[in-house]
Amino acid sequence: MSGVMKRMGMIFRAKANKALDRAEDPRETLDYSYQKQLELLQKVRRGVADVATSRKRLELQLNQLQGQSAKLEDQGRKALALGREDLAREALSRRAALQQQVSDLEVQHQTLQGEEEKLTLASQRLQAKVDAFRTKKETIKATYTAAQAQTRIAESFSGISEEMSDVGLAIQRAEDKTAQLQARAGAIDELLASGALDDQSGLAKDDIQAELDRLSGGTDVELELQRMKAELAGGPSAQQQALEGGGAAAPQQNQQQNHPRFEK
Repeated sequence: MSGVMKRMGMIFRAKANKALDRAEDPRETLDYSYQKQLELLQKVRRGVADVATSRKRLELQLNQLQGQSAKLEDQGRKALALGREDLAREALSRRAALQQQVSDLEVQHQTLQGEEEKLTLASQRLQAKVDAFRTKKETIKATYTAAQAQTRIAESFSGISEEMSDVGLAIQRAEDKTAQLQARAGAIDELLASGALDDQSGLAKDDIQAELDRLSGGTDVELELQRMKAELAGGPSAQQQALEGGGAAAPQQNQQQNHPRFEK
């Protein structure tokens, strides 16, 4: 059972990794990494500002203590000048305590100043790295976008892209259906012409009727051609004479055929 669970876990992780690879966009990953570096740089700069603020406070305290120390020294000198050695001794004692505080603050000030210099240097180096990463990031993104565009164009020309494959299949199906309909129409026409199928509309004609219609159409054409020739030759009078002559000749011919002559 343990082996089965391990195998299922491995299969799940493999499929999840494959799905993540398909969903991952390198440009988004680079932008995310750059954003994290900017956040880190901001924290370092904030740290530098905090250390500088602490250093400035120590400097203010040092100036204040040094001012008090100078004041106590002046008071002790005046007391000693007035013959008040006890007051002079007290002033000097207080001044010595302040001097101890000043010494401690000076040590802290030096420490903070050293930390500030280190953080400032680290901030400058990190800023340089972030700038270099930003330049490299934009270069990689531009190269990736160009390669992606070239791949899509190549796939479109070659017809292996998903969109073009769908279009190609649709065109192929349309051509197949068109060819099938044309073949069906041609087969039906052949069956109707051969008489294997009856035309229920009553518009179909057999071969004899089609030949008669063709001859009738040809006769009409010949008559129309003779009329046009007559018009071009002599105008309407010539046409009328031709028609009248033809009409008179026809009864005379018929009469001759009805009354044949016998030679004596």
